[in-house]
Amino acid sequence: MWSKLQSYIIDMIVQDYKPQFTLKKGDAAPSIRSTNQNGSAFDLHAIRSKWIVLFFYPQDDTPTCTKEACNLRDNYKDLQAFGASIYGISPDSERKHLNFKSKHILPYDLIVDEDHKIASDYGVWGTKKIFGLVYEGIHRTTFVLNSKHEIHGIIYPVVSSTHHEQIMKLMSED
Repeated sequence: MWSKLQSYIIDMIVQDYKPQFTLKKGDAAPSIRSTNQNGSAFDLHAIRSKWIVLFFYPQDDTPTCTKEACNLRDNYKDLQAFGASIYGISPDSERKHLNFKSKHILPYDLIVDEDHKIASDYGVWGTKKIFGLVYEGIHRTTFVLNSKHEIHGIIYPVVSSTHHEQIMKLMSED
C-alpha cells in the first residue's frame, strides 16, 4: 500500500503537464464547426486563405490572454500581409467573446469552444499545473495551417508579448 502511495505522489510531483500533440506537420487539420462571438456559424473548411492561424487560449480577459490577443491585434496588418486569417479559440461563451473583442477592439473572430471539443481534437485540452494547482484546461498553443488546411506548424510554448513574431517566422518557412 505504501509503495503505491509513494509512486502516486512521485508521479504527481514529476508529471509532465505539457500537451501531448498527436497532430504533426503535414496532417490534415481537424474540422471545426462552431460559432463566433456574434453567434454566426464558423466552418474551418469554408475559409479560403493562404494561411490560417488558430490560436488557442485559456480565457478571455485574463492578463496573459489579453496580452496575446492584443499583440496579434497590434500586428494584424503585418500578419495579413502574409495572407493570414486569424481566429482565437477558447472555452468562453459568445457573450464573453463579444465583450472581449469589443473591449480590446480585436480585428479577428473569436470561436466558441464551450464543450472543449475543438481543443480536444487539436490535442490542447488537458491537465495543467500552475502554482501547484492541477486542473483541466487549454494549453496555450497556435496552429498555422496552409491553404490546403494542413498543419504547417505548431507553436508551443507561445510567447504572448511577441507571438506575432513566432507566427511570421513559421509562415516564412514556407
